[in-house]
Amino acid sequence: MPLRIELKPGERVIIGDCAIRNGPRRSAFIVETPHKVLRESEIVRESEADTPAKQICVALQRAYLLDDPFDAETEFMGLANAVMQAAPSSKPFIAAIYEKLAAGDHYRALKAARDLVAHEGRLLALAEAEAPASA
Repeated sequence: MPLRIELKPGERVIIGDCAIRNGPRRSAFIVETPHKVLRESEIVRESEADTPAKQICVALQRAYLLDDPFDAETEFMGLANAVMQAAPSSKPFIAAIYEKLAAGDHYRALKAARDLVAHEGRLLALAEAEAPASA
């Protein structure tokens, strides 16, 4: 089934192993053959992965984009175990990601990781609010 992609001016997209940046105008195109696609809004750059959940997203991106996802999946498992030990409330989010990985659906696993990032953000905000104010 063809995939229609619309890009804003300057927006990036990864299709397969090719990174594409749109020109100065809005554009649309159709990908007619099955390929792995990530829009710029879905990408977490390694330089931006400043929390464990975002590092999980980077590992899942690699698992999705690489032909052999074994190493990236192994990295995910290590990170996921560390996150669950540090924040047990993250277990349902990790379980949802793992379920999709086990089914071979790397894209949906990556999408599910957004919920983990949001949960982590709530935990960090709560911890910050509870931290004593430094003088």
